[in-house]
Amino acid sequence: MGFRCGIVGLPNVGKSTLFNALTETQAAQAANYPFCTIEPNVGQVAVPDERLDKIAAIAKSAKVIPTQLAFVDIAGLVKGASQGEGLGNQFLGNIREVDAIVHVLRCFEDDDIQHVANKVDPLADAEVVETELMLADLESLEKRVPNAQKRATGGDKEAKIMASVLGQALDLLRDGKPARLTQPNDEEEARVFAQAQLLTAKPVLYVCNVAEEDAADGNELSAQVFAKAEAEGAQAVVVSAAIEAELVAMPIEDRAEYLEALGLHESGLARVIRAGYELLDLQTFFTAGPKESRAWTVAKGAKAPQAAGEIHTDFEKGFIRAETIAYDDYIALNGEAGAKEAGKMRQEGKEYLVQDGDIMLFKFNV
Repeated sequence: MGFRCGIVGLPNVGKSTLFNALTETQAAQAANYPFCTIEPNVGQVAVPDERLDKIAAIAKSAKVIPTQLAFVDIAGLVKGASQGEGLGNQFLGNIREVDAIVHVLRCFEDDDIQHVANKVDPLADAEVVETELMLADLESLEKRVPNAQKRATGGDKEAKIMASVLGQALDLLRDGKPARLTQPNDEEEARVFAQAQLLTAKPVLYVCNVAEEDAADGNELSAQVFAKAEAEGAQAVVVSAAIEAELVAMPIEDRAEYLEALGLHESGLARVIRAGYELLDLQTFFTAGPKESRAWTVAKGAKAPQAAGEIHTDFEKGFIRAETIAYDDYIALNGEAGAKEAGKMRQEGKEYLVQDGDIMLFKFNV
């Protein structure tokens, strides 16, 4: 499954620098002028998980395959994007295609790097982007909701559901609030709301791009962003794009020592991933054997057949059962044989809710 995060923000806040560092590529041209990213660049990133290495060591796996996630570096937005200013139409179209928004905010001072508004104010920057997204959603719903209400009076059941849930979203937008605060009354409304693909319905992770000296504890500007995120029920992390870029340039074996010297215990990538997982309610399960140990991503609340379907659709269609071992049991009992002997390998059926860290072997019949 994985997830697809769109990196957005005003020009020159560090989006492309962060993207290059996170994906360990130079696919996006980082330059000190607006719109240096014209087409969205997509980078697949391995999700670091120390549990996978421990599982692979016990299973004596020939290959170790982490799960992947995608970062999409989207062109910088300016005021008026909802009306097509700058690269507005392209920006809005690209955002519709991602699962979550990673909103990079500049929280550092540097006279050598031009700011589009000639001042460093992350809350004002956030408001510019949010306003454009809300205006785009508002324009869309002010056309769709009246039409749905009209059809609902004629007895159209689907239109009635649409008028209810999208009407609620429209009221929120008119009050200057994002559509993600909408609360569908039931599964049908939730389905219709998701199908609407509203830009402000997407979960948001704020990334505070700080100077190197502030990477461990943040600063006054990042503290303002964290307060904003808490008030909205969003997530926020502190990252120094400059540090991440330096990490990419050095040998892997030297990175831990470098981070420790800066008072950091993990890379910015790890913090972004963990926050993203929490934001999207994702979890990891594993498959293990002598050929390979592999990590897979599913939504929290997923049942065993859905997890099987992440491996192959045939596994889900012909699902019989899942032989399941909890991660802690797998490690403590030194793998599958020990877990089976101790009675810790469970036979789980179609209604089993997958738990984070489960090691699973699926039985199926095509």
